[in-house]
Amino acid sequence: MTTTHLLYLHGFRSSPQSAKARQMAAYVAQHHPGVNFWCPQLPPSPRAAVALVAQGIAHWPRHAMAVMGSSLGGFYASWVAQHAGCPSVMLNPAVHPVRDLARYIGEQTTWQNPSERFFFLPEYIGELQALGAHALLPAAPELVIIAKGDEVLDWQEMAGRYPLARQVVQEGGDHALSNFSDYLPTVAEFLDLA
Repeated sequence: MTTTHLLYLHGFRSSPQSAKARQMAAYVAQHHPGVNFWCPQLPPSPRAAVALVAQGIAHWPRHAMAVMGSSLGGFYASWVAQHAGCPSVMLNPAVHPVRDLARYIGEQTTWQNPSERFFFLPEYIGELQALGAHALLPAAPELVIIAKGDEVLDWQEMAGRYPLARQVVQEGGDHALSNFSDYLPTVAEFLDLA
């Protein structure tokens, strides 16, 4: 099915102002102006984040929507895709956020605006646990783009989490997927953007 509605979910300590979110938004606006693109600012609470997303896509056509996400946003994207039954694209996705984010409990700053502070609370780990969807088969096609050079997440864990996905595994690279612009046509083709 052609995608007319695309949800982009940013990562931990990130925002809609991240390089990848802005590149995707610009690409969609230029090449697929008919697509409804939404990249919300996600609250630090996983429960609040998925509630915001669920509310925002409540009236989207399930047969014509897709979701993509980076890092923690990739974890959320898998959850959304499972519940909405839609295609998904994950960019260096977090696959064990319960384990990996436990060390970030406390005050944090955002990458795009270091003066902006928020608290990552201990109860958010439990909220992440409640979202775990590891045992579930994908509800729709998945594309995962992984950089072997990711300095934050283990590329083999990412690849292992998505055995049925179309996988693009890049030699080298970094967690930010600095060359994401190279993959924009691949993402657009995979999602069959309107």
